[in-house]
Amino acid sequence: MSEVKKERVLHQEEVILKAMNGMFMLILNVLLMIGAIAMFVLGIIAASTIGAGQGVWMIVIGALYGFIIGPILFAGLKVLKPNEAMVFTLFGKYYGTIKKEGFYFINPFVTAVRPEVFTTSGSTGQVASAQKAAVSVSETGVTFPAQPSAKISLKAMTLNNDNQKINDQLGNPVVIGIVVVWRIVNTTKAVFNVDNYKEFLSIQCDSALRNIVRLYPYDSAGTDGEKSLQGSSLEISECLKEEIQEKVNIAGLEIIEAKITHLAYSQEIAAAMLQRQQASAIVDAKRLIVEGAVGMVEMALDKLSEKDIVQLDEERKAAMVSNLLVVLCGSKDAQPVVNSGSLY
Repeated sequence: MSEVKKERVLHQEEVILKAMNGMFMLILNVLLMIGAIAMFVLGIIAASTIGAGQGVWMIVIGALYGFIIGPILFAGLKVLKPNEAMVFTLFGKYYGTIKKEGFYFINPFVTAVRPEVFTTSGSTGQVASAQKAAVSVSETGVTFPAQPSAKISLKAMTLNNDNQKINDQLGNPVVIGIVVVWRIVNTTKAVFNVDNYKEFLSIQCDSALRNIVRLYPYDSAGTDGEKSLQGSSLEISECLKEEIQEKVNIAGLEIIEAKITHLAYSQEIAAAMLQRQQASAIVDAKRLIVEGAVGMVEMALDKLSEKDIVQLDEERKAAMVSNLLVVLCGSKDAQPVVNSGSLY
């Protein structure tokens, strides 16, 4: 197959069928079948009374339409609910797609494609819910695999994969989970370009998540302007959405939203990282306290000097500064010693 033909098959566009009104064809076919059966009966009566040659053509036409053509035409009646679609093939070749709700009549020889929607390869997606659970039970107790529906849902759906353990930019293992909101926009690509579009989406979400998480640290650790998984969730979600969309275009899927639902350090380093975060928070708090205390000491010395309340030499100023810093920066309430004698 040439490269042009391969590209055409890989990016096949939808062909929207212009189907006839199903109710009109239903009523018409029923009336024609009644007429054909009546003709068949009259042909038998005519053959038995007038002669065999007189009613043969009536018997043939009546039997042909009443028992063969009429029932076959019923196979062309299709019903679609809102946000549903059906993809049809005619003798193995793509025939067209119906995406609008209603009652339709199409070529009775076309076959509706039944897409595989259950996962079988053990992906992390929860779409692998019931490949084996989808069974029908007969009266004898024997189970048979239930046939998947030929109708494709066009509704917005969610994919919630299991949490994954991935190393961030700094090599720290983090446990992260996402939820993806998606829908089918091209039924032809979803059915023919991939074997199982739900399993394909699940695997691509896992792959995109790993690619994105490796580009960012868990947190910025006090670095201004640096994006992180914890502090830049909106930006990370947008990057994740674009990454997944690029991977699933081949399947005719649209990614509406991708959000992080779970983010935490892996269990083996969670305790150490918690201590590091606590130490960083304590250092930041102490830095703020010291900056405030120095400002207050400076203000006190300026006010004393400005109002000429008391004259202090350099040694007394140093002692006062030391005492004020101890009082202001201490984690416990100060216990002052009152000097009832002279100032010196």
